[in-house]
Amino acid sequence: MKRSAIVFFLLGLGFVSCKKNELNGTSNIHGKVVHHSKAIPLARVFIKFNAKEFPGADTTVYDAKVWSDANGNFSIDCYKGDYYLYGYGQDLAIDPPYTVVGGVPVNIRKNEDVSIQLAVTEGD
Repeated sequence: MKRSAIVFFLLGLGFVSCKKNELNGTSNIHGKVVHHSKAIPLARVFIKFNAKEFPGADTTVYDAKVWSDANGNFSIDCYKGDYYLYGYGQDLAIDPPYTVVGGVPVNIRKNEDVSIQLAVTEGD
């Protein structure tokens, strides 16, 4: 009986310590939201956990979001896993301003630092 309790404890510990597809981990995805090589300031970057393909434009299905800064830069601390990032913003350099959207899948390993460009294009 004691042996099986130890086995269950160790299995439970393994599930708790092996986090995937969550935020605030030791890995980092950082990048810039760009439209035709121009930075898109204050864009929203939606994050879908455990996704390799575009989950769709409905932002309510995403698990988290971050904002890009005034230079279009963003940073996401996460755990290893697959993520889909979907950028949504306004290109204010065009008159009238255009809504721009786009996405990219990202796979990240434990303690890895990944740099990306999140290219966006004119949306609907």
